[in-house]
Parts: sequence; structure tokens; C-alpha cells
Amino acid sequence: MPRRSYDQYCAVARALDAVGDRWTLLIVRELLGGPRRYTDLHADLPGVSTDMLASRLKDMERDGLVTRRRLAPPGAAFVYDLTDRGRALLPALTALADWGAPALGERRPTDAVRAHWFAVPLMARLARHFGDGADVIDIALDEGEFHVVLGGGGVVRGGDGPDSAGGPEGGPGYADGPAERPDLRLRMDTATCADIAYDRLSLAQGIESGRIAVAWPGESGERQRRKRTTTA
Repeated sequence: MPRRSYDQYCAVARALDAVGDRWTLLIVRELLGGPRRYTDLHADLPGVSTDMLASRLKDMERDGLVTRRRLAPPGAAFVYDLTDRGRALLPALTALADWGAPALGERRPTDAVRAHWFAVPLMARLARHFGDGADVIDIALDEGEFHVVLGGGGVVRGGDGPDSAGGPEGGPGYADGPAERPDLRLRMDTATCADIAYDRLSLAQGIESGRIAVAWPGESGERQRRKRTTTA
């Protein structure tokens, strides 16, 4: 089936030709966390039908946004992974999250939630607050745990598997579950995470008020203790 097009000589129209269909950008959001099996994508996209998901993934393959490949044994499952062009949509999703934040409001009874849905807007806030102090940060919420990679950390778990994180050339990324060797662990409730992600609360305010619990494990913790000692 030929791709539908706005048939306009405009970069915005060309972009919407590729990602303007319903569910496409949410699939990108999921795959920014690393390669995913079809069943995992379906589980984390509540409301999408199996036919719609399969159709969108085929369109995204055709448009060069995702690839489908088989994992090496013992996994041997097929996964979908973003191409460099697909991963380049991260800034666009971050901007959309910022733009949509005022409409979020209180969580509705019908709203689904997954912990890692906060990862995209959180990355810029975490990088702004912690700077060079932490590259890999675990975030624990009541709904689950995920981790973000703010820079040079690259892939932090899973290698070639479906749990890898980190963007192209070791750039920002995220993945479900805890990292093997995080520099920092943050625990908070979902409301606090939403307030941080959408600039209703600063990280400093969340930590000072006790709404965010902070732990610096291993070598990162020792560096922070030395830093506090030398600056005290």
C-alpha cells in the first residue's frame, strides 16, 4: 500500500507523513527505551489493537524509523529497534511533552500509567540538576522502576537484548528496570515524579522536602561524601 502524503513541499508536512498517524510517536516513545518485543510493545501501549500496532510497525519499517531483527541465542526472539533516524525524534518528543504538560492535570480514573512514561521529560531535568555528578540514574515509583542515561554511559544493561538503553553514540536514553551500576537512585511517588517532569516542582525542592529519597551507591556515593566533606 502506498504511503499517504500531504503532498506539500514542506518539512513539517514531510515529518507528519512519517510520524503523524495515531500511535506512531507513542511507539517511538517505547522504543527510545531500547529494543522491544511485539508483545512487550502491545502491553505498554494500552488501547492499541494488535492489527493497528502491526500496521504501524510495518509503516515505520518502510519509512526507516525502526528495524526488526532476531536476538542472538538464548533469546532468539524478534525485536523492534529504532534506527538513528527514529532515535533523532527524542528532542521532538521532549518538546511535545513540555507542550502537553499544562493539559495533564490530575490523573483521571481511566488513565493508564507506566513508570517509564516519565523518562523522556525527566532526562532534561535530571541533567540540569545533577550535571556531571551522575550519568546513570535509577528512578523508583510505586508503578515500577526505570533508569535513565544522561550521557556517555551508553548501553547500561542487556547488551544486545531488549533491555538496553542509551541513544546513538552514548547519548541520552532510558530503559525499564534498574541499572546494574547506577550512579544515583531516586525514590518518589508518581505525583512527585509528574511534578518534577513537568516543572511544577524542582528536584532541589523535592529532595529538601523529603518527597524524593536519594541514595548514592558504590563509588558515586564515595565521591559525593568526599565532595560534601571538602566543601563543608
